[in-house]
This record gives sequence, structure tokens and C-alpha cells, in this order.
Amino acid sequence: MKKTMRKTCKTEAQKSSAQDNFIINMHAHIFPSKIEEKAVDAIGKFYGIPMQNKGTSEYLIEDGAKIGVSKYLVCSTATTAHQVKSINDFVAGEADTHPEFIGFGSIHPDFENIAAEIDRMVELGLRGIKLHPDFQKFNIDDESAFPIYEAAEGRLPILFHTGDDRYEFSDPARLNRVLERFPKLVAIAAHLGGYRAWDSAKINYGHPRVYIDTSSSLMFVPPEEAVKIIHEHGISHVFFGTDSPMWNHTDEFRRFSALELTDEERSMILYKNAFGFFGGKI
Repeated sequence: MKKTMRKTCKTEAQKSSAQDNFIINMHAHIFPSKIEEKAVDAIGKFYGIPMQNKGTSEYLIEDGAKIGVSKYLVCSTATTAHQVKSINDFVAGEADTHPEFIGFGSIHPDFENIAAEIDRMVELGLRGIKLHPDFQKFNIDDESAFPIYEAAEGRLPILFHTGDDRYEFSDPARLNRVLERFPKLVAIAAHLGGYRAWDSAKINYGHPRVYIDTSSSLMFVPPEEAVKIIHEHGISHVFFGTDSPMWNHTDEFRRFSALELTDEERSMILYKNAFGFFGGKI
């Protein structure tokens, strides 16, 4: 009986989400038009996965509209220090142009004046920071990254690419050590807390300053396992995300809708938790 009820809730929640036209995508990437094709191709080669979308702001909004997305957390990653300012200017400009966007800036451990640039991010209206240790080639808990955490804690949350069975840079245990050292730092550990390293991600389950998103995970993890991870981490600390342009919104929403969650759990992941995370100001 319980299983039947959950399936009924799932169907009704899917209908409701589409009809209410309110979903927040808490993990998406955008690039300037002139480099979009090259950037998307590079990501695909890094992961060995064909990209499903284009990487422009316009395409993101067009694709998200198919499932009723109203807001997008958008970001990009500075793979070198000299890219930092231009990426932050670009993301902030796109967030100004598109009211649907919540912009996260980028920083690199090799950047000369990290604190000043994070001050500038705040002035630009950026709402957080995106780090991809595997792209940027630094360990999350390396001392070279400590100035980032010192300048960000208590001010801006950090969205970390977390986990990969090919690299140690973004191991979830490294994030755990950073959180112990920086008690005011708030983190979003992407990809259910650890891309292709979900067993390692367990170290952060239930941590009050760690949020996770569903991006780049639901195609790899059986639905029952994804639900278990979500419940073990804590339903109030889970966001819906697509990792666009890697995956399209329609397929990601279909995968999410296959999870046996209650109406309330579904609503929390799709938008309520994100509202709370940003204090209702999005």
C-alpha cells in the first residue's frame, strides 16, 4: 500500500510541478557565444560524454522552459587565474540581463588577490562561488585554496564539483576536512555529494553546512539508491540540478520524477530548499 501511495504522489507531483511552472535549476553552466562551442566540446572530452545542449544563456532558458524552470544557478569555471575576472564579469552581466539567473562567480587558487576579487564578486551581485578542483588541478583541502575559504566563509557559499573515480582533487573527504577548518563555510557538494564516488560522499551526509544537488547523478545511480542517498543526507539539504549543457532538462526531470518521493519532498528539492538557501531572495 505504501509503495502504491508513493507512486501516486510521484505522478501528481510531476503534473503539479509542470502546471505551477516553478522549478529552480541549481546547477547550470553558461559561456560567451564566441567560445561556447569550444567550451562545451572540452567538457565532453574531459568526461567522455557527448554533450546534449548548447552552452549559451538563451539555449539554457529555452531548454529549461520545456519543464517549467523559473530560476537557474549559473556559473563557469576559471581553469587559469587570468580567466577569473572575465568570467566573473560575464556571469554577473548575464545575471543582470536575465532575471532568471542566480550568478555564481569563479576564483582560482593562483589568483593574485583572492580577497579583493571575492569582494568584487559581492559588489557585482554574484551570490556564490563555483570551484571545479578536477578542472583547476588543486586539492580541495590544499593550503593554496585556504585564502578562498577565508574570504568566502560567512559571505558566499561555494558550489564544489565533488568526486570522481579518476582523480583525488575533489574527494569528498577533502571537503570534509575543509569544513572542519572553516566553521562558517557553506558548501554545495555537487552530484549527490560525489560524482561516481557516492560511497566516499557518505562522510558528508547530514552535515549541516553541506547541500547536495541531483545533477550528473540520476543517470548513473538506480532510483532506489538515489532516494536512499537523498534521505540519508537530509531532504532539506537537496537541490534539483541538471549540469546543463551536459544533460537536457527534459531527461533530467524525467529521471527525477522516477524517484519515489512524496509531494512535499519533491517540492522541497525542486524549489523550496533553494528559496530557503538564499533567504527567499532570488
